[in-house]
Amino acid sequence: MKNVAVIGAGTMGNGIAHTFAQHDYKVQLIDISQSSLDKGIATITKNLDRMVAKEVISEAAKKHTLENITTYTQLEEGVKNVGLVVEAATENVDLKLKIFKDLAKFCSEDTILATNTSSISITQIAAVTSHPENVIGMHFMNPVPIMKLVEIIKGYSTGPETYKTVEAISKKLNKVPVEVNDYPGFVANHILMPMINEAIETLYNGVAGVQEIDTVMKLGMAHPMGPLQLADFIGLDVCLSILNVMYDGFKNPKYAPCPLLVNMVMAGKMGVKSGEGFYDYSESRKAEKVAQQFA
Repeated sequence: MKNVAVIGAGTMGNGIAHTFAQHDYKVQLIDISQSSLDKGIATITKNLDRMVAKEVISEAAKKHTLENITTYTQLEEGVKNVGLVVEAATENVDLKLKIFKDLAKFCSEDTILATNTSSISITQIAAVTSHPENVIGMHFMNPVPIMKLVEIIKGYSTGPETYKTVEAISKKLNKVPVEVNDYPGFVANHILMPMINEAIETLYNGVAGVQEIDTVMKLGMAHPMGPLQLADFIGLDVCLSILNVMYDGFKNPKYAPCPLLVNMVMAGKMGVKSGEGFYDYSESRKAEKVAQQFA
């Protein structure tokens, strides 16, 4: 189990690859785009540089971590000879089902197939594979190298040995695994997403502005980050996708996405990843902040 494949080089994927590689696993990082892989490796390198600067790790440890990662653009090649696959592709049901159908063809019968989905049914994903007992949810938190929690979600058919193995691996990564049942949103997003949605509703209804809402939650509720800023960091498109999964799964209007969130996503305002969400993250805004510091 020292060889691991990670599918997706985006925010979660590169963080998961970084974490495994830093704990001496050989990581095969897979994405359909070489440019995405290059960007993912650049992000990992930058994060490692930050850890070196803070004297959390040595320069030698950084070098060793990067040497533990190999990149692939072909799924079949990338999952060869691995004991564990962690899928961290976009939060889209059809895409994930397609990936797991392919994994069932390309991987050996005893390979554990984990998904980092934050809301989609593990049972539904496992049903498209030939060995559903080997399929499990392994939901890391962002930023992965820092956050301790891993939600481990058992599907209807997940085997006890699969759970025990993934639990042990999580501990080797210096994470805290928590067993969660297979319901839309699991625990983290079952609680978090309605709160974010309510914050957006509060803004939509004109109760208060963006900074005011976030300030109330930070100073009044001791949250390290306000819900609107957190939504920007998660990605407004991801928040919308999770809320839609929960709304479809529970048929409860409390999970219906706020119209403001729907409109912002349609307008391309995805948060940090697009440069604008509830806050402005554009280069011009960064330059303006720098100028203000020296004014």
